[in-house]
Amino acid sequence: MTDWSLWLEATGALAGAGGLGYAKVRAPRVYWSLVGMPVTWGRFALSYRSTMDVCGLTVQPSGLRAFMTRNVARREVQPVPPKIRRVRGTSTGLRVTLRLPAGLEPHDVIATSERLRHAWGVHSVTVAETKPGYVELRMTGYDVLRRVRMPRKAHPHDLIVPVALREDGTAWERDYRKAPMALTLGANHSGKSMYQRNLIKGLAQLPVALVGIDCKRGVEQAAYASRLSALATTPDDSASLLAVLVAEMEDRFDLLKRHGVSDVWELPVAERPVPVVVLVDEVAELFLISSKKDEERRERIVTGLIRLAQMARAVGIYLEICGQRFGSDLGKGATMLRAQLTGRVVHRVNDKQTAEMGLADIAPDAVQVASLIPMERPGTAVAADSSGGWSKIRTPQTSRDEVAAVCRAHAHLVPELPTLDPFRPFVPAAKDVLAAGPSLVKPQPVTD
Repeated sequence: MTDWSLWLEATGALAGAGGLGYAKVRAPRVYWSLVGMPVTWGRFALSYRSTMDVCGLTVQPSGLRAFMTRNVARREVQPVPPKIRRVRGTSTGLRVTLRLPAGLEPHDVIATSERLRHAWGVHSVTVAETKPGYVELRMTGYDVLRRVRMPRKAHPHDLIVPVALREDGTAWERDYRKAPMALTLGANHSGKSMYQRNLIKGLAQLPVALVGIDCKRGVEQAAYASRLSALATTPDDSASLLAVLVAEMEDRFDLLKRHGVSDVWELPVAERPVPVVVLVDEVAELFLISSKKDEERRERIVTGLIRLAQMARAVGIYLEICGQRFGSDLGKGATMLRAQLTGRVVHRVNDKQTAEMGLADIAPDAVQVASLIPMERPGTAVAADSSGGWSKIRTPQTSRDEVAAVCRAHAHLVPELPTLDPFRPFVPAAKDVLAAGPSLVKPQPVTD
């Protein structure tokens, strides 16, 4: 009987260990909640003061506090670490709110984040300033970017679109009110198209006008024609479309002048024109020329893009520019245009110079991170803005057909913009799509 009991106990222990090992690999959220979080929380609580001291995140107490400690409490005076205000567990890690003592600033904590990660045995530690004097340590227990699962509460609203997942487990959102113009860079198969698909999927659900410029003959954006207000698939059409958008911008400025305001969002709701998001795929195709006769067209395109990037934010027109490289080698006007693009997203690149094109002028610390993105992680990128802050993100896998279905479901949101009617893409009826065969029903995906 004793042998049977030992055998059962051993079998149960092995099964439990095997189950935990399986959960650690296949269900990391479950493993973190059952094992990882209690262990990390205990390690954090036991080693907090010593870790802060070793990492240089302590300050000498004030004279009064030192006097009271030495003469009243009869204890040794010790350096003061940041005070823990709150510890909260999540499905991906721990959130710790700290009150910084006088003499410390958020940058001091940010500089030691790598040492804190190793001290507490977590996958990553990011630091966010919540308000003056307070920071939040966002500890991630496992690699959340290995298999991306967007938070359930992440939904597009206003002009904010959740596009990707940060390495701290929160949603990274594309906010057009904060960063109206943006640039996305990346090599082939790096995930640029996946990023754009997730962006279009979110924008399609909002009351905005979507304008596509896809000089690869529309092989990517043509699938979203049912939700597009305009689509240009050649450089010549793009030049004409940009001229119309510049004219629309000038008309909207006249509208602002008549109402005595300087921003479209200050207008009454009934008078406010619909926001317009211009999605440019492979911007290099708009800059390159094959002969001298193309120079005049290139000048018109570059001038239109620069004018929109410089002034269109105030009238609710936003640029989303995508390409593999975007520097002075594209010719006159490229650097000037890039300087106007506040938001930057850099996927895996083929050389460090490309990463510097996108990040060196706004977040130089992120250049090295973008240069080391592995080929096995398509969709991984570094997102930054002019504030100097940056995040490592990854977009979820989204098929072209899925985005096209969302566009068809929200086709009724296409606004009335008569100036764009000449560029409105043709949308075949459902029976025509079926009659055209598989090539139209299931277009070949773009893999860059």
